Amino acid sequence: MNKHTEPTRPADEQQQVTLRSPAELADALPFLMGFHPSDSVVLVALHGDEGRFGGRLRLGIPRSPREWEPVSAQLAACLVEGSERRGSRPDGIVAFLCQDPENGATGRGVRDRLQPLAQFIRTGFGRLDIPVHEVLCISDGRFWSYCCPDTRCCPPEGTVLALPGTSVMAAASAYAGIQVRGSLREMEARLEPWRGSTEMAASQEQALDEAAGALVPLILGGGDRERVGVSTLRTARELIDRLAQTPPAPPRREGGGRAVEGDGETDAADDRLIADEEAAAVIVGLQDREIRDRAARWMEGPDAEPALRLWRALARRCVGSYAEHAVPPLALAGWVAWSRGDEPTARVALGLALRLDPTYTFAQLLHQAFNEGLDPETLRRCMRGEPDAAGSAPARPARRATTKRAGKLMKRAVRKTTVKKATPRTAPSPGPRPGPTATRGRAAGRSGRRGTKTGK
Repeated sequence: MNKHTEPTRPADEQQQVTLRSPAELADALPFLMGFHPSDSVVLVALHGDEGRFGGRLRLGIPRSPREWEPVSAQLAACLVEGSERRGSRPDGIVAFLCQDPENGATGRGVRDRLQPLAQFIRTGFGRLDIPVHEVLCISDGRFWSYCCPDTRCCPPEGTVLALPGTSVMAAASAYAGIQVRGSLREMEARLEPWRGSTEMAASQEQALDEAAGALVPLILGGGDRERVGVSTLRTARELIDRLAQTPPAPPRREGGGRAVEGDGETDAADDRLIADEEAAAVIVGLQDREIRDRAARWMEGPDAEPALRLWRALARRCVGSYAEHAVPPLALAGWVAWSRGDEPTARVALGLALRLDPTYTFAQLLHQAFNEGLDPETLRRCMRGEPDAAGSAPARPARRATTKRAGKLMKRAVRKTTVKKATPRTAPSPGPRPGPTATRGRAAGRSGRRGTKTGK
């Protein structure tokens, strides 16, 4: 088993952790990603003779085995091209297949079923003359190696994963301030539509119907568009201030000190603070790209944390036929999380946005910038350079041209800086799942139109 090293502090005070076995690799995975990936393929590039960790890529495991071979080839090409843009071609690869058993199956059964996928990953990189040093299957609290023939370290029944917080990697990560946020499913649940109470969902959908019927004609008509923007941003500002007065609940802790997102306490409290009508008005207003771009300025300082909670709450309110209306608040959640340095949340939010609408330009640009290692400060400077159209004073019609220019500045900054060599510490974020995408053109109300010229 090759040794691999992972820096756990900034370059000027870099500390190396050496991983010598499949067990240590399996334990390191959540610290590499910032969360426990579930139902996922994770690829990690290795560089140099010591196998230094580089770019990493996550994708949901395709449901159909027919997709495994072409998806493996696409993932190999994507990771290699991204690594080359950041400065160097990978010298090797480590891959992880993470999936828990279902319907009475066992972890060993999952390992056997995913073995063809492991082989496709190896051959995909082999065609590019890059060796895959290890492929691990992680399932049901155990791991298996598809590459190691030594039954002393990789027995056929699998090896139990180390207890959380007990490894050298866990200790080094804690010292470096790296936090594991919980599982991918838990993080996604905080951003997905309500599933519990059908009565709550029905009430929210009715409010969305009414808001869409009232606001979409005003936006499309043009003359009242600025008035809709002022009203949307004023309501959003009030909600941010309201959330700021209610501190979030602290994360629940499991064994080893692992922080668990998705305990629902903060989210449930936030949901109670927002009326259906308020949520509906902001959700419909954010479908306009100019309004959304102005809302993106709540990205730092005391506004950032309650703004992130608001965008999460609004994404959860996009119930029923309004599922695709969650794309703007999801993209905003990804942007604010990235701006605050919360890379795991940014990865998940942008991944969900692009899963709903792979053509959504705002999420595409942020996703590309994140993957290429762009410093979010570049985009924050674009935002700070414009007047605060949504602060204490309401926006004025004369600011429409300013808002358009701000959006163009953001796109130009992303497209310009993503061609530069990025910092090696930033990892690629997950893309949308393969397979059929969500239906586009979801109704604004029931009219069969998403609403505005805005949805990009």
